[in-house]
Amino acid sequence: MTQHQLIGAEVSLYTGKLRCYLKYKNIPFEEVIASKEVFRDVILPRTGVSYIPIMITEDDVALQDTTEIIDFFEQRYPEHSIYPAGACQKLIALLLETYGDEWLVIPAMHYRWSFEENREFAMAEFGRTSAPNASAEEQQAIGQANSKPFAGALPRLGVTAENIPAIEKSYLAMLSDLDAHFQQHPFLLGNKPCIGDFGLIGPLYAHLYRDPYSGRLMEERAPHVAAWVKRMIDPEPQTGEFLPDDQVPETLLPILARMFAEQGPVLQETLSQVANWATSHDDKSLPRAIGEIAFAIEGVEATRLTFPYMQWMWQRCVDAYQQLNAAEQSQTAEFLNNVPGAVSLLSTPIEHRVVRKNNKLALA
Repeated sequence: MTQHQLIGAEVSLYTGKLRCYLKYKNIPFEEVIASKEVFRDVILPRTGVSYIPIMITEDDVALQDTTEIIDFFEQRYPEHSIYPAGACQKLIALLLETYGDEWLVIPAMHYRWSFEENREFAMAEFGRTSAPNASAEEQQAIGQANSKPFAGALPRLGVTAENIPAIEKSYLAMLSDLDAHFQQHPFLLGNKPCIGDFGLIGPLYAHLYRDPYSGRLMEERAPHVAAWVKRMIDPEPQTGEFLPDDQVPETLLPILARMFAEQGPVLQETLSQVANWATSHDDKSLPRAIGEIAFAIEGVEATRLTFPYMQWMWQRCVDAYQQLNAAEQSQTAEFLNNVPGAVSLLSTPIEHRVVRKNNKLALA
């Protein structure tokens, strides 16, 4: 092998995140479709898990999880880092990565699997990915079978008939706020993408822009977001700068406020449930879900599974905040005081940390 291999799929949310990163950093790679044979012969043997994307580096290291892959490449290719040097900018970038990766999956999955046009498109894509040489009819049948676990995941994420109107109302409001921001700034923190941009692009590209119904909705309701998506998927490599003097645009405040209003209580309860799990189980390994959490969107309550991985992502934000010196923390808190609940949650100690070992979660 002479260059890195990205194994994934166009239809995959997290493949989109990683592909955009590699293209911006100008890291040479070959993209390999995650077909049934590739899952059997490469992904499962090399990683022990059946998730995409994975990277096989040019020196034959197998990596899984987009956040860890990005951090691996940031060490190997430090030029034009996507992590801002400024304390406040870096924290905001990490917060928005967590929001995109772990919360916007709710509208992304709803719009893909609740709308017939999107569902038919996605099933065809699943079939084409799994069996690229099969006929269109065979691909549709394969896609229908392979997509069932994803379509069936809506209740686990907390998408129900009762709260679908609230999910759509919240998503469209967030889209409007993001559109107002991108009307003034090319990216979240200036004229180059940060880790937060890459967190948002996963759901906003692979599901909400690329799927036909939600793509038209984005173009109509938020043309500046659609233009940002196009900048992200076809970037000018290694260009741009973050805003000077650690500035964070106030146009991001409504988006952060929505994050903490909706996702904040889930983050808090996830920490509590992981702590309870740690004290009641001898096994250090963690399953993908450990219980249920009540949450609310636009005042409508529902229940979803508790995913410890969300805590792993959140730990990055907490570490970034709690490791600041007094002056940096004061400056950052001054900005985040405009976001109800943010400083309090970032200041909350994490009693039982989680780590990733062999591509699975475990208690530290």
